[in-house]
Amino acid sequence: MELLSRRYAMQLICVVGAIGPARYGEIEDAFEDVSSSTLSNRLDDLVDAGYLSREQFAEIPPRVEYALTDEGDELCRRLQPLLEWAADRER
Repeated sequence: MELLSRRYAMQLICVVGAIGPARYGEIEDAFEDVSSSTLSNRLDDLVDAGYLSREQFAEIPPRVEYALTDEGDELCRRLQPLLEWAADRER
């Protein structure tokens, strides 16, 4: 639970869920004002917690894709209504 209370954690789960397997640049484009170090740290945290998988391809230039695990997919489905509610309140 502590991880999900960290900044951008819940949004990252839902962004990766919406995009599907997503490259770092695609994820970064979904966030306007997040620093790359914060984004990288949060992605690493979510991979370590088992919500995201990280696949690195042996290509030049290097390519890394993030995807939801089964647990991450379930969490995404449960978070989506909460994030929609929060977005409505900001308007």
